[in-house]
Amino acid sequence: MAMHRTCDGIQRRDFLRVGALGASALTLSSYLRMSHAGEIKSAKAQSAIFINLGGGPSHMDTFDLKPNAPSEYRGEFNPIQTNVTGIEISEHLPKLAQQMDKFAILRGVSHSLAAHELGSLYVNTGNRPLPSIEFPSYGSVISKEMGGPADLPPYVAMGSGQQKAGYLGVRYAPLNAGSAPKPGVPYSVRGVSLQNGLTVSDVEKRQGLLKDLDTTFKGAEKNSQLLDGLDRFGQQAYSMITSTRSREAFDVSKESPAFAEQYGKTDFGMSCLLATRLVESGVKFVTLNYGGWDTHQDNWVRLKTKQLPPFDEGLAALLNGLSQKGLLASTCVFVTGEFGRTPKINTTRNGRDHYARAMFMLMAGGGIKPGQVLGASDEKALGPVGDGFKPDHVAASFFHNMGIDPHKEYQTNIGRPVMIVRDGEIIPDLFA
Repeated sequence: MAMHRTCDGIQRRDFLRVGALGASALTLSSYLRMSHAGEIKSAKAQSAIFINLGGGPSHMDTFDLKPNAPSEYRGEFNPIQTNVTGIEISEHLPKLAQQMDKFAILRGVSHSLAAHELGSLYVNTGNRPLPSIEFPSYGSVISKEMGGPADLPPYVAMGSGQQKAGYLGVRYAPLNAGSAPKPGVPYSVRGVSLQNGLTVSDVEKRQGLLKDLDTTFKGAEKNSQLLDGLDRFGQQAYSMITSTRSREAFDVSKESPAFAEQYGKTDFGMSCLLATRLVESGVKFVTLNYGGWDTHQDNWVRLKTKQLPPFDEGLAALLNGLSQKGLLASTCVFVTGEFGRTPKINTTRNGRDHYARAMFMLMAGGGIKPGQVLGASDEKALGPVGDGFKPDHVAASFFHNMGIDPHKEYQTNIGRPVMIVRDGEIIPDLFA
């Protein structure tokens, strides 16, 4: 996918918060009690697709419209009815409106980091950034916890974003697939595809040479995360290159034209098609980065002519395509930007600026109860009604949906204990 530029160029928690977090979340003790009693449904997802909307999409012009707000807030778009009675979204998301029964909208998600890099780090990890530690992205945790077939990468990222392995080390970093595939063209991925006349036999010969050289380096740094990661990548690269399944997993040209047609021909749509194919092949986690949402100027023109049509087509096709292949029940889809945008219009530039006090997130698949809206913002979308949701809460719910305890404790390479999600509690109403 195309690269987009935006305008910006610890201590372990020793105890869980006690007391009410509002109706939106649970303390750990409450969660354990409800889980034991069967009040929170067990997880169903075995893979995930995370869609990062870099730049910060406007919540008021997409999934949280306020048609009755004063004109200086309301904006130019009108709401339309979805296929779920009582739920409305933007008129420029007509295809997603017909897939509303497949996903849930979280409104009133709120935090305080209205800067691109910090906000992106927050929503890509579920942990508020700290200067003393780099938290791993969702895919790195999934890669560590769930692994995957030896001949497939467990974690694939497309486009540039904040997908980092953090304190887990390079062995859990994603395979970056680079640019989006093109319609009807075999997709070439560096480190997976055979190029320049290279054959599988050539690769096998080189692998034998590498094994002979390995003993020279094995004892150099036994505790080095970098060497450990490189060793793992070398072994996996060999498995992937010599595996027909792996090369075909990335080849979107093998999809039937009838199935692929719904995804369209945009970079985002084709990336959604590839994500569908990768999950079907056994990849555990795929990240898509779709930027360009930093609409300080000409917000409505840019949204309706550039940003929303590919997003609407691609995400609607992803949800429908996963459903058609019988994969939605086992694949969690998580969509978010790093923040929302100012409800009050910047009239001098006809745009909206950074705003973290209110935003939306979308979630589907696995144990998620679709066709619902959870949370709300106030009448001008200035902030949540009540406590709202923190990104940490949504992260904890995502990991729960994947069958991972969000409060599981890891240790960094210096022996520091850190929870997967330090402050988030599960949102029980998200689950069917």
